[in-house]
Amino acid sequence: MGFLNKIVKNDSMKSDPKEIYGWRVWVLAISACFGGMLFGWDIGAIGGIMVMPQFKKTFGLPADKKKTADIVSNVVSTLQAGCFLGALIAFYIADKWGRRPSLMSGAAMAIFGIVIQTASSGEIAALYVGRFFAGVGVGAASMLTPLYVSENAPRSIRGGLTGIYQLNVTIGIMMSFWVNYGSLQHSKGDSIWQVPLALQMLPAVFMLVGVGLCNESPRFLAKQDNWEEATAVLTRLRNLPADHPYVRMELDEMHEQLENERRMIGGASFMDLQREMWLIPSNRKRALISIGLMVCQQMTGTNAINYYAPQIFQNLGIVGPSTGLFATGIYGVVKVVACAVFLLFAADSLGRRYSLLWTSIAQGICMFIIGIYVRTNPPKTGAPISAFGYVSLVCIFLFAAIFQFGWGPVCWILVSEIPTARLRAMNVALAAATQWLFNFVVAQAVPRMLVNVGRAGYGTYFIFGSFCFSMFVFVWFFIPETKGISLEKMDALFGAVESPKLADEEARSSTTKEPIHETTADAIAHERAYEPAHVERK
Repeated sequence: MGFLNKIVKNDSMKSDPKEIYGWRVWVLAISACFGGMLFGWDIGAIGGIMVMPQFKKTFGLPADKKKTADIVSNVVSTLQAGCFLGALIAFYIADKWGRRPSLMSGAAMAIFGIVIQTASSGEIAALYVGRFFAGVGVGAASMLTPLYVSENAPRSIRGGLTGIYQLNVTIGIMMSFWVNYGSLQHSKGDSIWQVPLALQMLPAVFMLVGVGLCNESPRFLAKQDNWEEATAVLTRLRNLPADHPYVRMELDEMHEQLENERRMIGGASFMDLQREMWLIPSNRKRALISIGLMVCQQMTGTNAINYYAPQIFQNLGIVGPSTGLFATGIYGVVKVVACAVFLLFAADSLGRRYSLLWTSIAQGICMFIIGIYVRTNPPKTGAPISAFGYVSLVCIFLFAAIFQFGWGPVCWILVSEIPTARLRAMNVALAAATQWLFNFVVAQAVPRMLVNVGRAGYGTYFIFGSFCFSMFVFVWFFIPETKGISLEKMDALFGAVESPKLADEEARSSTTKEPIHETTADAIAHERAYEPAHVERK
């Protein structure tokens, strides 16, 4: 607790009871966030595996670079197709059967797909099938993990706990890079590429076992009107008795938010939830922000480097499979260290908004420096790397670090905490599906861009750098600060304002339904109703 007080600087940390930071919430977050490691291990492994000579020989990849680029992008993108489907399916399962069983099902599906990939020796079709099934599991985990963790986490450290997902993504990427390197150095025959593929299932196994030992989300139980179980889970998770003011405050906030939402839109069918998401301005704003954040995250170019790092390092002058994989391994270490530093010292102190703002500019500068180098002073075969070349290599590593201080973890934190309770699963599913859709676009485009967009693909870096600069504008105008704010008070932050047009339409369509919009005055009254009680309890 003393350590957390020193590194986390927000109002909630000063006022909330120290008992809520017990070991259970940390074990839950780490167990669920193995889903991030599963995601990271795949995106890091596949790029290195496909440059291994033994993999090319076993699967008969052609010598022609453009034909190989097509096959490589298809292999990489098959996973994204499965992930897109998995993220959308997971929303329905999570809302019907719960967050915990859905996460366990995703882990089992990923294990099944990885087994098929490992056994696909020489059969490219089997590799595609295995990657698709693994993708369904990875996509489900990418949607469910931030949702599950944010619904269980105390508000004062929610950013750090949810951000463990991104930390585990970077750990998975790093470990996959070094496993690829070690396998290339020490394995023989087909085991050179089979071992890295098979080891991808380790995070899925850890997630399956770990989540199986954890509790269901108390907010899901409350949403199901199972208040007795929700109270029992929350008291165990917060390490406080059921009648403690902090526990009562959380339960009261859950109850009032759910009641307000049910008043606004009476039913809970899919179409009712769609109306609630798109007709209520504050909900629509949050859905569009979630989509925008995930589009921007992919347009930074980070997964272009994650998937194709060995090829990119080769374009910058580092030759040989083992040398490229070694450089890629160092790149992975930088990502892990930077993400850990951000989660410890910035996620719940500096906050979400400022982290996104400064990293947008810094990432754009790094991408433009790399692009200028490749355009003006490209590496030559057999020649040593120039001084400018080393600067561009440093920029690759700087880009990796900067991404982990903003657009890596912050996007997942925001999309899991800003939605209203009834729409949280749907909103996170929409964001995750968007992320995988644009991940697919990047995976398909980058191999071709590196071949066709200027000599050595220099235009690729200018394109991603331009996107990074434009993200500053998006964040400046649309992203509020959310650090230290409880999930139930996000409605007031986003100001649910009544739309006269929609209110008139609702009045004409039915005289029996409650108004579908919460007014600003209601939101303010809601906040004021809680604050004195909160202060009194403290």
